[in-house]
Amino acid sequence: ENSTRTLSTPSPGLILPSKSSSLSSPALSSNGHETNSSSSSSAPAETVAVIHPQPGSHTRSRQSKAHHLAPIDLLPDHTLLQIFSRLSTNQLCRCARVCRRWYNLAWDPRLWVSVRLTGELLHADRAIRVLTHRLCQDTPNVCLTLETVVVNGCKRLTDRGLHVLAQCCPELRRLEVAGCYNISNGAVFEVVTRCPNLEHLNLSGCSKVTCISLTQEASLQLSPLHGQQISIHYLDMTDCFSLEDEGLRTIAAHCPRLTHLYLRRCVRLTDEALRHLALYCSSIRELSLSDCRLVGDFGLREVARLEGCLRYLSVAHCTRITDVGVRYVARYCPRLRYLNARGCEGLTDHGLGHLARSCPKLKSLDVGKCPLVSDSGLEQLAMYCQGLRRVSLRACESVSGRGLKALAANCCELQLLNVQDCEVSPEALRFVRRHCRRCVIEHTNPAFY
Repeated sequence: ENSTRTLSTPSPGLILPSKSSSLSSPALSSNGHETNSSSSSSAPAETVAVIHPQPGSHTRSRQSKAHHLAPIDLLPDHTLLQIFSRLSTNQLCRCARVCRRWYNLAWDPRLWVSVRLTGELLHADRAIRVLTHRLCQDTPNVCLTLETVVVNGCKRLTDRGLHVLAQCCPELRRLEVAGCYNISNGAVFEVVTRCPNLEHLNLSGCSKVTCISLTQEASLQLSPLHGQQISIHYLDMTDCFSLEDEGLRTIAAHCPRLTHLYLRRCVRLTDEALRHLALYCSSIRELSLSDCRLVGDFGLREVARLEGCLRYLSVAHCTRITDVGVRYVARYCPRLRYLNARGCEGLTDHGLGHLARSCPKLKSLDVGKCPLVSDSGLEQLAMYCQGLRRVSLRACESVSGRGLKALAANCCELQLLNVQDCEVSPEALRFVRRHCRRCVIEHTNPAFY
């Protein structure tokens, strides 16, 4: 007589099968027969456990005696754990359904430091609920091992899923929910208040998120209570279209430890918002304001107050920026390594000269689609920034062979040069290739090969 037990391993319906497999793996029904996972996934949404035959029952023991062990069964536990540690979350859940030994190994806490779920159709809320329920069995109501959760692109994830994470995973350090547009301020509030060690937060594409704070009401007047701070170092809010100046001010006030901040295409931000960044977040090393078209020279003046900390700055397509703003950054941020000013049509050789003289450690520069940048600016770069490795001059109409030859002769470490849509002769490109043998040249000149 077979006994049964309830195992908390997720049913196939909770974990989306990989694209490479056309059929879902079979699941065991309560009577011990194999059944296609599509039938099990049709169970009510409340079902979070699957009934399996007790591993090690009489029937299976007789079968095991009748057959030789598979080669993989001869491997010791520590070797299997090493193999399991290289599997995805989805694969690990499937391994847990093979046999009793694999079940015990697959749920070893050391394998569950990180959870990664993918798939637009995945019931992400249910998957998170089931996984955390199983991981909390040894330490009731709390999972002390889980530090990283990545659910990028899971469009069915809602605030309910983040609520479960906030309740059960106090040791969470990294959370990525890019493209999960159903997430709102309330869920983010719960995560940052209940997960004090959270350092990395990716909210790109979460268009409903307008603020991150330790207070329920995101208001300009509210400041961190009793000196409380959010420990986030890395914050990506790319494509958070609803983020406005007051929201960024609150974020800056509550997240003073920020070192990496990405605000690409946050189109409502203005120069005023950047004043608060410099005031509260003085340790920012990387800042992206690409396509924030309301940001201009005054905003860069505020960014320049970050001074020696700033290493990476992107202001691509911020058309209000001119030489004035670049001069501020060059003067006060001498350790700048990367600047993306693509599409800043107000930038000229004059601004490029200030940059070259003040930032000699510059490694990467993109001034594509800056029609006023010419050979004169490139010659100043070649003279003062000889450690340049990546330069993009795409569609710079005023650049010719003279500027490229100056770069090639002085910047021997050049690894990438983009001169697509530039009027550059094949002879100049050959000169670059001779002097910078490791340089990849991206061009649109059919005469150069």
